[in-house]
Amino acid sequence: MKESYPRERKSRTGFTRWLSKDNRGWRLLVGLVCVFGLALFLHFREVRLEVIELNTTATRYVVAQVDFEFPDYETTIILKQQALQDVGSIYRVDPGEIQNAGHELENSLIRSRDWRKVVPTSTFEEIYTALDQMEKLLSDARFTDPRTIQIVKKLPLSDASYYDFLSESDSFTTLPEEVWSRISDEIAASGTFHPEAIQYVVDSFKSRKWELQQDEQLERSLRSEVSKTVPDKYTRVQAGARIIEPGEMITSRHLTMMQAMKSAISDSRQLWEPKTLVASLLLSMIFVAISALYFRISQPTFQRSLQQLALFVCIVLLTLLFAKLTEYALLKSESGFLQRIHYPIVAPFASILICILLSPRIALFAAAFLSIILTVSLAVDHTRFLLLNLIVSILVIICTQNIRKRKQIFGICWKAFLGSIPVLYCFTLSENQLWNVSLFVDIAASFCFMTATAILVVGLLPALETAFRVLTDMTLMEYMDPENELLQKLAMEVPGTYQHCLVLANFAEACAHAIGANGLLCRVGTLYHDIGKVLNPQFYTENQQGTTVNLHQLLTPLESAQLIISHVTDGEALARKHRLPQPFIDVILQHHGTTLVYYFYRKQLELKGGHADEVDASQFRYPGPKPQTKETAIIMICDSVEATSRSIEDASERGLSEMIDRIVSEKAEDGQFDECNLTFEELSRVKSTLIKSLLLTHHIRIKYPKKEKPNGH
Repeated sequence: MKESYPRERKSRTGFTRWLSKDNRGWRLLVGLVCVFGLALFLHFREVRLEVIELNTTATRYVVAQVDFEFPDYETTIILKQQALQDVGSIYRVDPGEIQNAGHELENSLIRSRDWRKVVPTSTFEEIYTALDQMEKLLSDARFTDPRTIQIVKKLPLSDASYYDFLSESDSFTTLPEEVWSRISDEIAASGTFHPEAIQYVVDSFKSRKWELQQDEQLERSLRSEVSKTVPDKYTRVQAGARIIEPGEMITSRHLTMMQAMKSAISDSRQLWEPKTLVASLLLSMIFVAISALYFRISQPTFQRSLQQLALFVCIVLLTLLFAKLTEYALLKSESGFLQRIHYPIVAPFASILICILLSPRIALFAAAFLSIILTVSLAVDHTRFLLLNLIVSILVIICTQNIRKRKQIFGICWKAFLGSIPVLYCFTLSENQLWNVSLFVDIAASFCFMTATAILVVGLLPALETAFRVLTDMTLMEYMDPENELLQKLAMEVPGTYQHCLVLANFAEACAHAIGANGLLCRVGTLYHDIGKVLNPQFYTENQQGTTVNLHQLLTPLESAQLIISHVTDGEALARKHRLPQPFIDVILQHHGTTLVYYFYRKQLELKGGHADEVDASQFRYPGPKPQTKETAIIMICDSVEATSRSIEDASERGLSEMIDRIVSEKAEDGQFDECNLTFEELSRVKSTLIKSLLLTHHIRIKYPKKEKPNGH
């Protein structure tokens, strides 16, 4: 699925050199990043409680895990209702009646002078002003029972306008003496009126009968204030007490109790206490240490690669972030659909990425590792969340094998979604139900999660491939497109070399598959391995068809050798100019290793009379390096075999076998396979595959007779 290269050239960028440092210090740094990221995820986790829904029937009992108090809203409502019962009706004098009484007194003051005899010391203005005060005070007067007045006194409200009086009749009534006495005292308190003037105004109002109206607005306001004074009732629940009984209908009271218990558990964790912080850190270190031990035993190459370790940690941390954001959205959302989602599918996100970018075995470990971590950290149903995420992750890993196109990721996620449906249905059957609304919600949620996973993976893959220099099969397929600029240049300008590359690609891919190497990398890498020949195509035999002059006849053997060798360095420069992936550049540099351009070396030796000490063999060798991977070693063998096979006379199986054995032996004796870890068994398989491929290429056809016209025609 991918290919990484442990040894890289010194000419790479600083970032690439930093990634390629294979020492414990850098790998330890990556491990510490993983430890702290995982510790944060484990430490700041939501408290997980039994998921219950309003107006459903409880299937099991729920027990209080800690001592806690919860706001008993039902009891509080009863207490408030009892307090509101003490608030009686409140009445006021009809404002229209007060206004009419005032107008009548004004008219009498204007039309008759008798009032001057009654109040000889008062002026008209004084009487008129006292009348205004009377109207205002009588308008502010409220009449109710003593209990209501006592309630008003306890509130931050003025009780000056409240009077202990309730009329027994619904018709017009006279007000008691107490009312007029208090009004007289309040008017007199200003000190601007003569007593006889006050008495005159009071007597004119006192003799009337008044219509009392119920002041409903004031009653509502008073009841609201009384309701606020009743404190919320908190009921204490002891740890171990049953909160919900089986078969009981879930009410808002139960939900409030569960939320209060969740808050109590969260407070008891004391997140910022040193001991709890150390506990989360130690737990994270245990998880990372176990993972490191597993990789050391089963994936030693992966553990030694800083590049792959950094990529693995990056994907794990991205998955944890994705999970935490999902949890936050589900817990804080007010949407009814989101609140009914029980089993978010998160782990397959990492499984797909790791399977594509690293390997299925590492992806399988990551699926189990992350499923456990997410299960113990997220506020979900532990058992079912673990089962669903683990099963879907395994399905994803199975379906991700040999993925070649990015759009296939959507197909993989679709298959994983289909695989999740039977699991979700099993959960419903385990509740002794054939189907319910929650099943359809969970299926719809699974579809949404897998769709989101596909979109995220497709979006992140190019960034991760670029940042960590991982060459996936999907990228290789894109580089195999004949419309690629370099491939078109090869086909148009050096068709002989292009045909050589096409044939070699088939050989190399078949040999790679025979030993379990990356066949696609071999195929695509060989298409670009000779791109340096486009700069001087006429100096290479495969491009000299139809020409009568061999340009090498005009050059010395050393000059010819240097021109031949230059296609490696020219190819590297051209590849970097067109930003080809590093594995392609490695193929260009390593497919000849440090072998000798023997033909021109031999000619130079002949010019020197066979004196080997007079010829510098290093000038006739390719710059290398030697093949560092099995793939580049295969390409080296196939390149030499394909070129030699063009001039072989004995194309039988025996002749081809002898030729291949000779070429492989020469390169092995020259030390070209010393750094690529090819075993003798693998070399034997490569040779067998090459023989079969060459036999198919050089197969014998029957000789068809020349057509002659039949007699009579």
